[in-house]
Amino acid sequence: MRVSPVMHVALLPSPVGPLHVGVEDGHLTALYTAEHRLYAADEAPRDETFGAIRQQLDEYFAGTRRTFDLPLHERGTPFERAVWARLRVIPFGETVTYGEIARELGSAPRAVGRANGRNAISIIVPCHRVVGANGSLTGYAGGLPTKRQLLVHESLFAGRLSEPPGVAF
Repeated sequence: MRVSPVMHVALLPSPVGPLHVGVEDGHLTALYTAEHRLYAADEAPRDETFGAIRQQLDEYFAGTRRTFDLPLHERGTPFERAVWARLRVIPFGETVTYGEIARELGSAPRAVGRANGRNAISIIVPCHRVVGANGSLTGYAGGLPTKRQLLVHESLFAGRLSEPPGVAF
């Protein structure tokens, strides 16, 4: 008999608004901004994984962390997981286009966009670093203002004094 995994959710504060976090069996399964959350909890359950998630997010927003080291459990098709793996190697403070990822994976930009939009672990799996062909901000499940805010944050901590292309205030 298979026992269903236990899912815990928490609401964590951040500079881009509350983040809704899901953990299952010690693995991060979801991280949503307020614009695209699935569910929320009033307080964090007692799970040591939330402490690591919160610490790494705090370090990211403080500008002292550029990559994450958290156990992830991503649910998706093989193609979606391939797109998400590619997202994880986009350097902090940089962007790539949907078309670039599509060419690398032998796919179409729209398919990459759909997979990007199904990423349940935003920020950690940095779907916000994918932009349109001309560098413009396009499609972000957490809302374009949040995407802009994340890109500006990374640009500043990556040592750039101006906003990234396509990220006008």
